[in-house]
Amino acid sequence: MGTYNRSPLSFVRGDGAWLETEAGDKYLDFTTGIAVNSLGHGHPKLVAALQEQAEKLWHVSNLYTVPEQQALATTLTELTFAEKVFFCNSGAEAIEGSIKTARKYFADKGDNDRFEIICFGGAFHGRTLGALAATGNAAYLDGFGPPLPGFKHIDSFDIKAVKAAITPASAAILIEPIQGEGGVVPVPFSFLRQLRELCDAQGLLLIFDEVQCGIGRTGKLFAHQWTDITPDIMSVAKGIGGGFPLGAILATEAASAGMVPGTHGSTYGGNPLGMAVGKVVIDTISAPEMLEAICQNGLALKQKTASVIDRFPDILAEIRGEGLMLGLKAVIDNKKLVEALRDQKLLTVGAGENVVRLLPPLTITLDEIDIAVKALETACEALQAGEDMPENAEPQNLGKKGQAATT
Repeated sequence: MGTYNRSPLSFVRGDGAWLETEAGDKYLDFTTGIAVNSLGHGHPKLVAALQEQAEKLWHVSNLYTVPEQQALATTLTELTFAEKVFFCNSGAEAIEGSIKTARKYFADKGDNDRFEIICFGGAFHGRTLGALAATGNAAYLDGFGPPLPGFKHIDSFDIKAVKAAITPASAAILIEPIQGEGGVVPVPFSFLRQLRELCDAQGLLLIFDEVQCGIGRTGKLFAHQWTDITPDIMSVAKGIGGGFPLGAILATEAASAGMVPGTHGSTYGGNPLGMAVGKVVIDTISAPEMLEAICQNGLALKQKTASVIDRFPDILAEIRGEGLMLGLKAVIDNKKLVEALRDQKLLTVGAGENVVRLLPPLTITLDEIDIAVKALETACEALQAGEDMPENAEPQNLGKKGQAATT
């Protein structure tokens, strides 16, 4: 179906931070499948894990105990707030399951009228009908009938507005600690703490969507770990599989108490192939030296990019984000910047608020960062000279309610 606005580029192989076309042209990948290829392309440990498991067992269904699930779930609970894990295949599924978990928590207590989820403008939670309703972006909802009821949206990170939105129907608050699709917008830590306090005071559940900002992307295994608070439920996907389709719902035992046999399921969720890969991804990224390298390399990329911004203020406005989840806010149309960078063999992806996302593999090296910064510099020089940029070009300022790039 014609659902994607595809580039004519196609790739036949990858190695680390690099992708190669059939003609042999190499591109530095600062998109990584939109924060999916967390350990880059062809990582030897992932290849070995997949090959080893493929020779033993692919699929048995959740009718049976799957030891590989037990191993990965144990690792995740040891490293996080969670006591229970449900495995699925994607971020949208993780969000759907998180919504169901929150609603079932109250229904199990006899509070069937408490089902509403409070969400935020600029968010992106996925493409299923429930996830779209949580996202609240009219452009994504257009043409699919009335949105699923039970979602209320706040336009800013204003705790007074959140308090005013709470009613007897409120069940949970859903938020990305860093909005990815919305333009790499970090939520103030102070606001996340206020949400935790408010949920505790009002008896609501707090749900974090860490589909894009989790799995080491910010220099912590999960973005909320930069704070001293934890959610009750968390949606995870993208980087956890390193390129293999994998998602998960993490929750406290109390929050997941209503999820008993028959309430939820997944045919492929938790299959041995995905579990084998996910275990290697988590073990590799959670190592302290790996997280420290992500912080250091992210800081280097941010500082070096800032120097380019200073030289080209008519093209670039600011760099924001944490670790290796960075957003380059453009003055010109962000699509033109993505295209100019592609001309320099650097792959990036757009986002809301006229931002270009920089999402390299977490294994990126300082030498590769220097190559990327040089590509940015050369692209800006070409744009400033008028190549591919018509005079008086208007920036594509999508804003928090506008349509962002495809995730």
